[in-house]
Amino acid sequence: MSLEVRFASFSLQGLNVQAASSSFFAGSQVSKTITIAVARPIFPEVLTRLREHFTVLDNQDDLPWAPEPWGQCLSRCDGVLTTMADPLNALILQGNTRLKVAANMAVGFNNFNLPELSALGVLATNTPDVLTQTTADLGFALLMACARRMSESERYLRAGLWTSWRYDFFAGTEIHGSTLGILGMGRIGQAVAKRAHHGFDMPVIYHNRSRLSVQTEVALGASFVTRDELLERSDHLMLVLPYSPEVHHTMGAQEMARMKPGSHLINIARGGLVDENALADALERGHLAGAALDVFENEPAVNPRLLAQQRIVMTPHTASSSVQTRLAMANLAADNLIDYFSTGKAKTPLNADVLVRSPA
Repeated sequence: MSLEVRFASFSLQGLNVQAASSSFFAGSQVSKTITIAVARPIFPEVLTRLREHFTVLDNQDDLPWAPEPWGQCLSRCDGVLTTMADPLNALILQGNTRLKVAANMAVGFNNFNLPELSALGVLATNTPDVLTQTTADLGFALLMACARRMSESERYLRAGLWTSWRYDFFAGTEIHGSTLGILGMGRIGQAVAKRAHHGFDMPVIYHNRSRLSVQTEVALGASFVTRDELLERSDHLMLVLPYSPEVHHTMGAQEMARMKPGSHLINIARGGLVDENALADALERGHLAGAALDVFENEPAVNPRLLAQQRIVMTPHTASSSVQTRLAMANLAADNLIDYFSTGKAKTPLNADVLVRSPA
């Protein structure tokens, strides 16, 4: 029997269920068992923590969820721990009157329909701060790999094609002293700027919804510029802004045409920020020297035109993927669930207005 059929009938075969009894809030007169779904595999020690407080439906075998059974599962749960791959939208939440909190194990939350969650009185949380440095590390690693053509030259070596040396053998672009442009200067953008300025003597220019303080700009060696100037002056342009429908394809054909010839585009934010066909066009024309992507518009599916480009460095959305950081993210998501059901609050709420409403 297929996985989808089993889930559609909501058999718990394949899901591990362990229970603990708890009340909704400390001091509450209502005592009931709280059920939490964990949508994807997570660290066993985090599951152990959750089982000390809740009945837990885990999915350590990473069985696939179709929308209908996923919605049915959530209708039986008081809380859920999700990843960026797990949608919570109007279709999934239709008719759900039980769910109280959704803890996303990510800083981004474009898998959440936040207005819909708020309308239903469901608290949404994310995991900021704990992944800032690790994500900035990978962002800078991608910049370096792209500028110095590391993936391209490694493929050449592994294919057994290296037989001689030439003066222009995989000659790339300088990193130290070149200009880094950052679109989106939040925590991660600032961490990238710090590495560039203090480690590589790079002039840093940025564009953001709001300008940083003068003191922060001085500390990061960063200058605020217009969006057009950012495109025109950057040797390496890194995208670190949050995704929303308003910035969908914020880097399209026109924007890439304005970029400095021979420059590089690096995206560690969300795939929907980049028009991938326009990027393929810019690389094929030679207008851009290269690109580095950790995120893709339809991930895990990747645009075949991108896969065909030799001068793209690609990683499968692993910017935060160190053991220490992913564990910290999982524990923060668990903290949000535990705190909500024990105190009525959460460490990192996205729609804090929900907290002032009376719990059902």
